Amino acid sequence: MRIRIIMADFIFSLNATLPIFLIMVLGWFLMRIGLFTKEFNKVADKYVFKVALPVLLFKDIATADIRSDFNLTFVLFCMITTTIVFLAIWGLSYIFIKDKTQVGAFAQASARGSAAVLGIAFINNIYGNSGMAPLMIVSAVPLYNILSVIILTFSADMGKEAQKNKLTDNVSNSKGSNIKKACINVVKNPIIIGIFLGLPFSIFGISIPPIPLKAVTSIAQTATPIALLVVGAGFEGAKAIKKIKLTAVATFIKLVLLPLIFFPFAIAFGFRGSELVAILVMLGSPTTVTCYIMAKNMGNDEVLSSSIVVMATLLSSVTLTGWIFVLKVMGLI
Repeated sequence: MRIRIIMADFIFSLNATLPIFLIMVLGWFLMRIGLFTKEFNKVADKYVFKVALPVLLFKDIATADIRSDFNLTFVLFCMITTTIVFLAIWGLSYIFIKDKTQVGAFAQASARGSAAVLGIAFINNIYGNSGMAPLMIVSAVPLYNILSVIILTFSADMGKEAQKNKLTDNVSNSKGSNIKKACINVVKNPIIIGIFLGLPFSIFGISIPPIPLKAVTSIAQTATPIALLVVGAGFEGAKAIKKIKLTAVATFIKLVLLPLIFFPFAIAFGFRGSELVAILVMLGSPTTVTCYIMAKNMGNDEVLSSSIVVMATLLSSVTLTGWIFVLKVMGLI
């Protein structure tokens, strides 16, 4: 009986993650046969970053029902944990990674999972309803994007400084300009704008009229497949192999280490059932394709980002199934 349950969880995880991987493979293939071009990739990048992803996150946030299952402790846990994860990984990355041009991409990809993409589907498969996924998305996803913009802004400039070998007495001035630039980038970032436009609909229970909602949904549905095709098309195997160590470390952090560190705290706070599964998605889901789109559009290492997205997606069906099995054996879900 237990083997059947494990296999069912594994098959679901595979169904959730393998199609994502296959779409990336298709993008890689289409690029190799010349059907996709670098010019197409640039245009598709901009479309996903400035239109499709903001609309997707606006829709996810705006249509999330957070009032019926609101839990302040859960919200604060998701927000504080997300902030600690991002800042800790960023700080440690800056200390241990010698090539500073890789810090932003590594930190973002190690911390940021596919919460919005996998969250509701994953919990719905286990419990038959969305459970605490909408509340987790509203709590964590805005911070994902704000912290990512800050990290990528600082890391892009630190990488430029390292490459140009600037003198240390110029660093203090650049830090001030970086803070200003990060604030401007947060305010101007299309994805963050989409999120905050969606928040009033979710918080106050405002429904989007059917016709606009259908149009918004149609645009939102283009975000993930186009982004995945672009990741695959931009994947460069020879360059990626040179960064395999960082890719493997980031994948381990994202899929194994973060749940291992924070699950004991979540359990101690009394979270059970769909709350724990939502936290699993927040901490242990594969690196989101948005990492590649944002890294590329903000002057960070897109090769490293795409490598981590590919590896984490490929391995997550095994790790997610493993975590679900552990939580079930412990009687927590």
